[in-house]
Amino acid sequence: MIWDLLRDRKGNFSLTTAFLIAPMAALAGFAVDFTNTLMIRSQIEAAADAAALGSISEKSAGVSSALGMAEGDVQSGQDDALKLFNGQLAGMSGFRLVSASAQITKTSNILKSTIFYTVEVPTTFTKAIGKQTITFSGQATAEYTMQTFRDFYLLLDNTPSMGVGATTADINKLVANTKDKCAFACHINNAGVEDKNDYYHLAKKLGVTTRIDVLAQATASLMDTAIKTRTVSNQYRMAIYTFGEKAEDTKLLEVAPLTGDLLSAKTKAAGVQLMTIPYQGYNNDTQTSFDNALTQIKEKIGTQGSGVSSSSPEKVVFFVADGVGDSYKPVGCTKKTTSGRCQEPIDLKYCKALKDANYKIAVLYTTYLPLPTNSWYNSWIAPFQSEISTNMQKCASEGLFFEVSPTQGISDAMNALFMRIVSAPRLTG
Repeated sequence: MIWDLLRDRKGNFSLTTAFLIAPMAALAGFAVDFTNTLMIRSQIEAAADAAALGSISEKSAGVSSALGMAEGDVQSGQDDALKLFNGQLAGMSGFRLVSASAQITKTSNILKSTIFYTVEVPTTFTKAIGKQTITFSGQATAEYTMQTFRDFYLLLDNTPSMGVGATTADINKLVANTKDKCAFACHINNAGVEDKNDYYHLAKKLGVTTRIDVLAQATASLMDTAIKTRTVSNQYRMAIYTFGEKAEDTKLLEVAPLTGDLLSAKTKAAGVQLMTIPYQGYNNDTQTSFDNALTQIKEKIGTQGSGVSSSSPEKVVFFVADGVGDSYKPVGCTKKTTSGRCQEPIDLKYCKALKDANYKIAVLYTTYLPLPTNSWYNSWIAPFQSEISTNMQKCASEGLFFEVSPTQGISDAMNALFMRIVSAPRLTG
């Protein structure tokens, strides 16, 4: 239509053009003012995003305050958010901040920061038609998923089967140096008298590293990882238990009570020892009762918490074992027995009891390596070898299972499993 008018050479062309010049100029002016407003709006949005994120960054006043409180508004964080927003705007011009406010709230373990603002941008060209300013409002939101407060109850299998070599090379070395080709470094202590000629001491002389050695080192290392990962001193607490000090008194043994002093727990973890036996074959070798250990640790834990604060920590059972139970269980054993001796993969009903109490179970399965030169293994364990890992994984809560192969390290695996549990905090805009 406009081009038709421009091509028109009739007498009314000048008059028509005169009528069109004013609205066309106003339209062009509005486009310039509108483009300028869009540019300023983009800058304001970026400033608000930065303030919302900064107000709930890991080291912010808002997060520090929220860690020690229940749900609700975080006033110190709101004040901080406004200061950050105004600081972002300090170097900008071409607008007037009409109003600004901030709200930071904690719901469960989610910290949400929202910046609200209203801005006026003065116009240049559209003043001619009475439009002095262009006003717009907006908001920016960020969320911070705070790390949950957790209590870890480490249940470490220290029964004689954990005296097996840590790697295939360790197993082979012990087998080659024992007259009965035994892969287990049995620790003999009869009435307080150490047998210096037992396979436990032989393993030490040969430089053989056993699973219990690595487990003790790994548990100590885990404390270092927890210390580095936590954001406040009492965010993670640890308790350490084993299956007992000696075979004559198999019961849940408290190595370290529940504590936030992880350096103290580290020292005690490093001292975890293989359970002693008074002599080889004692009590038909029935020292590994997963049933009893899982039942007894449940009694230690107490009510599950929400994890939102230190007064209501989430409870996690961190279970490390080779997956084969060996106990006196004449009734209820899932495999064949001999004189009441039950050798079986872990009985899942005891894992279920913990899950039914809403506890999370993290399982680190130290792979039960085949022992083809051992007749006992071939007769009693080999038939269900394929079920050991499967049952241990079923015992674990979803996503909290890790298996250690001989070429991996128990320490690396423990730390990896721990990090799965304590997912790092994240910000989402």
